Amino acid sequence: MDLVNLLSWACIVFTLGMFSTGLSDMRKMQESKSTDNIQFLPFLTTCLNNLGWLYYGVLKSDQTIILVNVIGALLQILYIIMYLRYTKVKNLVGAQTLIAGIILLCGWLYFTVFLPKGETQLSQLGFTCSVVTVSMYLSPLSSLLEMVRSRDVQCLSFPLTVTTLLTSTSWVLYGLQVSDLYIVVPNTPGIITSLIRFYLFWKFGSSHSGSPSYKPMPI
Repeated sequence: MDLVNLLSWACIVFTLGMFSTGLSDMRKMQESKSTDNIQFLPFLTTCLNNLGWLYYGVLKSDQTIILVNVIGALLQILYIIMYLRYTKVKNLVGAQTLIAGIILLCGWLYFTVFLPKGETQLSQLGFTCSVVTVSMYLSPLSSLLEMVRSRDVQCLSFPLTVTTLLTSTSWVLYGLQVSDLYIVVPNTPGIITSLIRFYLFWKFGSSHSGSPSYKPMPI
């Protein structure tokens, strides 16, 4: 097995492991018959991100990206359906889902109808997906700053931090091997934020498994 294939399998295994963290939220919803203390938007935004990277993988004919994001999108859709079933604010959640669908449709029309097929289409889609992924990785920074002030990391998940670091690192190495900066750049912040979390665990002496405060969004 060559290095690219090895890194490909690492990306698949670690990424799907990270996406499957939502299964614990789904189990909580089933047991409690409610969505209390579970956020909806991470499921929705992760699904959109998966679909964007899936399209990128299709255009590039990259089977690793395609497989990861097909399974990732299906998992997120499952979480969304479960959330819609048990939430008490069905109108709000339904409206958010509708808006996400409209955004997805507009994006699909732009990239398939208005852009010429070829390198321009691929580069613009890669850039867009990269920006979205970077913003998702950086979004919890404000909560990390609050943890520094409060010296409390109870809400951080240590296993999720480990998985995020392994996933981001494997994608960065894979992107370097296939010479794709659109894979390398958006996953680099995942490594940085994971290292920050490890420092917080070490500094404030808590390494137990808390509930993740957000869902990571790799490609």
